[in-house]
Amino acid sequence: MLKLENVSKVYKGGKKAVNSINLDIAKGEFICFIGPSGCGKTTTMKMINRLIEPTSGNIYIDGENIMAQDAVKLRRKIGYVIQQIGLFPHMTIQQNISLVPKLLKWPEEKRKERARELLKLVDMGPEYLERYPHELSGGQQQRIGVLRALAAEPPLILMDEPFGALDPITRDALQEEFKKLQRTLNKTIVFVTHDMDEAIKLADRIVILKDGEIVQVGTPDDILRYPANDFVEEFIGKDRLIQSSPEVERVEQIMNVNPVTVTAGKTLSEAIQIMRRHRVDSLLVIDEKRRLKGYVDVEIIDQMRRKAKLVGEIVNTDIYTVKKHELLRDTVRKILKQGIKYVPVVDENNRLAGIVTRASLVEIVYESIWGEENLLGAGGASFG
Repeated sequence: MLKLENVSKVYKGGKKAVNSINLDIAKGEFICFIGPSGCGKTTTMKMINRLIEPTSGNIYIDGENIMAQDAVKLRRKIGYVIQQIGLFPHMTIQQNISLVPKLLKWPEEKRKERARELLKLVDMGPEYLERYPHELSGGQQQRIGVLRALAAEPPLILMDEPFGALDPITRDALQEEFKKLQRTLNKTIVFVTHDMDEAIKLADRIVILKDGEIVQVGTPDDILRYPANDFVEEFIGKDRLIQSSPEVERVEQIMNVNPVTVTAGKTLSEAIQIMRRHRVDSLLVIDEKRRLKGYVDVEIIDQMRRKAKLVGEIVNTDIYTVKKHELLRDTVRKILKQGIKYVPVVDENNRLAGIVTRASLVEIVYESIWGEENLLGAGGASFG
């Protein structure tokens, strides 16, 4: 799909921003460029759509050298998303999304239908079509920026730190949403980030750069387990090595298959009795087919006990879940870094399959950070 062959960029004075990079990217692959400031990641990405001209080397898209193409026509065939979003304030959301299709002379009705289709992909309804950017939240504006890049159905999308300016919660939600979108649409993505957690979460392969050169290319798991040198190990960060245990990779390997549950038809008194019996402070709410509906906890029940009688009246549906076949490292990050007590595990039909708790991760974390030998060496050490 995309091939970089001995690509370099040298500025006046002989400064090499990029030095002889070679990289092959397959169709549908999600590639993240990452490295310290000035490493050449953004320069490399911008050379792909000729916002910056390479000094030497060749870049091929579907076997065709980009330097043999008209630069404007090339860019219209490549989606581009930036951190600043760049929506036009005087245009409606539909007009913003349809900008490139309009330049490509798509009929108006086709452009409007395409905008509707894309909004559905990010759970935004047709009522947004006639709104303006200032009427949307930061997260919604960034979704529109992504949809605009997808509008003309380009096979390749370039993204330059697109979520960097968002608050952590919105950013995390958009990362999840975009990864699912990419899998559904099978687009080839080149994504620049300075955030290793983001790269680990999103990428099929990570390209680590330093001083304009590629230091290591590999899957997130390969890089976490086998850093190429001290620079990569330091750049990854010791705290992330907890994600690289070779024995445990998938959520299903560590989940508890018998989480404590309640159905929506139970009374609040019955829910409290279940909590007391199992010595827990929250319950996962399921229906008769074990589909997860949300959760209730003692705090919610205490607040609502005079206003409600049934669990279904107070269930909190805002709950983060993972699929049982997903990589454990994403769940570890959620639980340990964001303070989540537990993560329900569901199947493809949202049926509850199990639960991963903070406690269930303790042994993996200890083993990964200190190793078995150090744990044994701790001898009589105790924690109270």
